[in-house]
Amino acid sequence: MPRATRAAAAVPAAPAPAAGPAPAPVLRKAAAPTVHENLVLEPRDVRFDWSQLPLHWIPDEPMATHTINVLHLLLPEGERWFVKVFKEALPLITDEQLREEVLGFIGQEAIHAEAHQEVLDHLLAQGLDPRPYVRQIGWLFQRVLGERSGLDPRRRRENIIERVAFVAAIEHFTAFLGDWALNSPGLDRAKADPTMLDLLRWHGAEEVEHRSVAYDLMVHLDPGYLRRVRGMAVSGPLLVHLWVRGVRFLLAADPTLDGRIRPTWREARQIAGRGMLPDPLRSLRSGLRYLKRGYHPTQEGSSGQALSYLATSPAARAAAAHH
Repeated sequence: MPRATRAAAAVPAAPAPAAGPAPAPVLRKAAAPTVHENLVLEPRDVRFDWSQLPLHWIPDEPMATHTINVLHLLLPEGERWFVKVFKEALPLITDEQLREEVLGFIGQEAIHAEAHQEVLDHLLAQGLDPRPYVRQIGWLFQRVLGERSGLDPRRRRENIIERVAFVAAIEHFTAFLGDWALNSPGLDRAKADPTMLDLLRWHGAEEVEHRSVAYDLMVHLDPGYLRRVRGMAVSGPLLVHLWVRGVRFLLAADPTLDGRIRPTWREARQIAGRGMLPDPLRSLRSGLRYLKRGYHPTQEGSSGQALSYLATSPAARAAAAHH
């Protein structure tokens, strides 16, 4: 049965048209704004039905499937950590517009975590147990990157800002992935499961929509360039490491593969060439763009394209029809 995914105290989404088939990606991008003025973020209710999702939701492509499935391993714990960090940062914010954007970001990220948790539950029901890896991710975010006790006010503030910088760097990559998902006709050509495509594109669209918030919060708390560089220097390699380990884990844990498939960078590039994964070199170049002096997240992706998808997402329309 479909399950509605909602955040506590989320702002209700506006009514949407009746549900229909998943819309194709919009390939023509609107011009990105030069500044993010008067951004209004609202948590959107969504309703996904995972009952018909096959284990390999990209047919005959287990490596492509599980490379993207790493999102489901990382995001529930990761986005709950984002929410905790930003709640800690709220008392440090002196700009009211930014405070409202951070509150909207918190609401959206809470719903993202719940939506991806549903996929983990479905994988478990299909005989692929993600819990050993997810426990390690939970330990990383809660123990290693979590709030530290016993700090004086100055050190506590520094610790919060440092973790905000880590979030800002990760959010750069989630916006990159979101933009890719919105412009990934290769997944449609491969006949990927439409419900999973909607999850990826709905989530990706919201990542593009709020792509500036974490960066703007970091700059608000510390405008120094070194903070930005340090955030990427920690988060970028860590994210790659976790992703590679996640792909290996899923391929080994898949009960239908019996450990026959071992991932390689060469195969990842071949799959990316067929449009089913982001190109690793493009991902690297995206990380380097973050380090440019004049960088701002509004230079990445298209808010207009993201909002267009969010207005037609089948999961959002299903949730609106259910209320």
